[in-house]
Amino acid sequence: MTSVVLASASPARLALLRACGLDPQVVVSHVDEPAVEAAARQRDPHVSPGTLAQLLAEAKGESVASRLPAGTDLVIACDSVLELDGRVHGKPGTAEVARERWSAMRGRTGVLHTGHHVVHLPTGRSAGAPASARVHFAGASDAEIDGYVATGEPLHVAGGFTLDGLAAPFVDAIEGHPSTVIGLCLPLLRRLLADLGVDWWTVASAQSRG
Repeated sequence: MTSVVLASASPARLALLRACGLDPQVVVSHVDEPAVEAAARQRDPHVSPGTLAQLLAEAKGESVASRLPAGTDLVIACDSVLELDGRVHGKPGTAEVARERWSAMRGRTGVLHTGHHVVHLPTGRSAGAPASARVHFAGASDAEIDGYVATGEPLHVAGGFTLDGLAAPFVDAIEGHPSTVIGLCLPLLRRLLADLGVDWWTVASAQSRG
């Protein structure tokens, strides 16, 4: 059985992997995300949102991989950001920011970028790429926005919304794979594993048979 570590505290990403047969151990990276973003912008003031998401995923994956004991096979790391009006939006952090974010997003379309970084520890090889999906937000009223913000959910999720949680009724449509918006593009993960010479069912079949 292939041992897998998910370098993310996201319950949504963990649920995605478990739903398709993987049962990873969770090891949080504790990477300083603002520092990674600041360094990226210092190198390139015009760094794209997709590239930034990928750099964050790589930082998390490499940080966790460097701390793991022998015997671990794979590390999967991801990070997501929302692009709206050419600007990058991560986790709102406060109710005020979440409310402002939703006031700007409602009735409009944003792009959710998710970076992916997979490390194959036995060989030291890695593979990664960003995935993107367009998100069409509903024209939510002020009262609806206040009700959602009051739940506390948007404060701690990328872009201030979820597709698999309380915000789902306020997402009108998705262009792209839905799992990208949830935080881990499953078809892309399968391709990245293949690039590393790892068959999907080699990783997932033991759990799926159980």
